[in-house]
Amino acid sequence: MNARTKLPDLSHLWMPFTANKQFKADPRMLTGAKGMYYTSADGRRILDGTAGLWCVNAGHCRDEIAQAIAHQAATLDYAPGFQLGHPDAFEAASAVASFMPEGMDRIFFTNSGSESVDTALKIALAYHRARGEGQRTRLIGRERGYHGVGFGGISVGGIGPNRKAFSGALLPAIDHLPHTHDLEHNAFSRGQPAWGAHLADELERIVALHDPSTIAAVIVEPMAGSTGVLIPPKGYLERLREITSRHGILLIFDEVITAYGRLGAATASDFFGVKPDLLTMAKGISNAAIPAGAVAARREIHDAIVNGVQGGIEFFHGYTYSAHPMAAAAVLATLNLYRRDRLFDRARELSPAFEQAAHSLQGAPHVIDVRNLGLVAGIELQSRDGAVGARAAEIFQKCFDRGLLVRYTGDILAISPPLIVEAGQIKEMFDTIGAVLKDVR
Repeated sequence: MNARTKLPDLSHLWMPFTANKQFKADPRMLTGAKGMYYTSADGRRILDGTAGLWCVNAGHCRDEIAQAIAHQAATLDYAPGFQLGHPDAFEAASAVASFMPEGMDRIFFTNSGSESVDTALKIALAYHRARGEGQRTRLIGRERGYHGVGFGGISVGGIGPNRKAFSGALLPAIDHLPHTHDLEHNAFSRGQPAWGAHLADELERIVALHDPSTIAAVIVEPMAGSTGVLIPPKGYLERLREITSRHGILLIFDEVITAYGRLGAATASDFFGVKPDLLTMAKGISNAAIPAGAVAARREIHDAIVNGVQGGIEFFHGYTYSAHPMAAAAVLATLNLYRRDRLFDRARELSPAFEQAAHSLQGAPHVIDVRNLGLVAGIELQSRDGAVGARAAEIFQKCFDRGLLVRYTGDILAISPPLIVEAGQIKEMFDTIGAVLKDVR
């Protein structure tokens, strides 16, 4: 920390997903951002290799989004979403629907990915009840899945530390598919691994165990990000879609990370050519300028719930800030930017160079796998004996010291830059990581 920078009192803030004592002993502060760069408290430019937290897809502090938010704040700062509406909420829903797969044009707004997941799970349960199949209450997630931090999300999620402290209060009717990560068969795959589609067949065993008539939904990330960039094997998602459709089970894609260009398409559903029944989103929907999220539902699901009630409230769910006016303004401005600047096309065109740069780290010290898809790469490191995550944590710090922000989970580094990244900046990211790898034991 630069001596000229006066630190605020750090004692009051309880930081999320952070080693609080360690951070406050040696804080890393960001004080500004523009385009591809953060500014640190000591005045250095930090190249953003993670789009913030997978979310600043259009780059930082875009004038168009900032101006839309400011105008909305001065015009209509808040409007209740219960029994009242405001025009931007409906316009934002129409804009989101235009980016979704065909027929998935009913949009329920939330404020985060966690809320989107819990909303989608409740929609699934409400749908089956509206159709007279209220016994369908079981939900199927996947090992190593991350679906936010609501009780629904951590129940269907499959990351042990996220579940451990709350295990006694998780939802009871839950099961999990196996994850798809297998270094023996898939190490250093480029794009989708060739091995692993058969792992989707494990759903048939779970269905037989519980009886398909009791299962409401299966939820997966099409590409798992927060757990360490797990790429779906070829044919895997197609097989999940076939099994769920045959048994009348809803398929939910958690696209909080993959929606809005991360793979070079509007959604991972479009990228893979597999359409779910419900699709969760957040992060890139507003370029993270204002907290926002949503669930896109197939029209038939919406209609079954809404038309299943003769009068009054059809779906007892919502948030004080659903379709908040400033969030709606940010969503409209963000989606306009994506379309105007062809950012999804840009991501797709940059993907081959990004893949090549990522795999240049094969053979670097400590690297046991590199995997990639679109503008996402995961670099898996050999863990130190008895200290899982310590090597990646050290690399994270050293990269930050050298002017690059990366993300890590356990001993896996994740790179997912804003879609405005330049080819030279891609090279700089992986060159920096390569240099740091040589500098750690």
